[in-house]
Amino acid sequence: MAATNSSAFLSAFQRLRLCTSTSLRQFRAPVLRQSKTLEAARRLNVRAFSTTSPVFGTWLEPSLNRKKKMAKGRPRVATGGSTKGTTVIWGDYGIRMTDHHRRISAKHLKMAEDTIKVRLRGEKYRLYKRKCCNVGVYVSGNEMRMGKGKGSFDHWATRMAVSQVLFEIKGRIHEQIVRDAFRLAGNKLPGQWEFVKKGDAPVVGITRLDGVTLEDLKRPRRQIAPAELLAASSPTAVTEAGSTSDASRSP
Repeated sequence: MAATNSSAFLSAFQRLRLCTSTSLRQFRAPVLRQSKTLEAARRLNVRAFSTTSPVFGTWLEPSLNRKKKMAKGRPRVATGGSTKGTTVIWGDYGIRMTDHHRRISAKHLKMAEDTIKVRLRGEKYRLYKRKCCNVGVYVSGNEMRMGKGKGSFDHWATRMAVSQVLFEIKGRIHEQIVRDAFRLAGNKLPGQWEFVKKGDAPVVGITRLDGVTLEDLKRPRRQIAPAELLAASSPTAVTEAGSTSDASRSP
């Protein structure tokens, strides 16, 4: 009986030897998985991890403190030679403001987004939002109570400058369908809007750079005559105060 137990114990002990193949498989799988992730990140030009803390919130309601009063301000219109935000970057088509800069509330932006999604239902596309609501609008103190000062928080809004793109669309959609969707969205938004494509000329303020360069805009409007013409031109006679000219002396 003792010999049987010892032989069984010895055979069980021999089965506990290390197996190199299984251990290598177990260690190799996570390494391969990590390398695939790094390759995909390099391909997309995105960092695999970030040391900055994630920012929560949406493009319609950011994670900012509502109790902290902030100035509403006015949108900055780029007139000094900047064309930032006036062209289509990621998509194929876009909608751009044409008339005047203003603040647009999150409610209007949500209505415009829902209008585009309803019109393009069933289509394969991707919608890009170029603006986010990061300005808190507060009710004026005189509207709610007697006295001066800011009132309570009312809604979120965004500053929309003239000639800036608000929405972009990319996908296998006909141009006329996208035009109709942006037309309906523009009816829900304040102001006037236009349809733009990728590759259209940028805009500086209200000046479209179609055949005009930034150097031409920065060049002075007043054209100075060349030095040769100025030297060749004869100087004009100057009459001093209190003196009479030859024409006045002659009868």
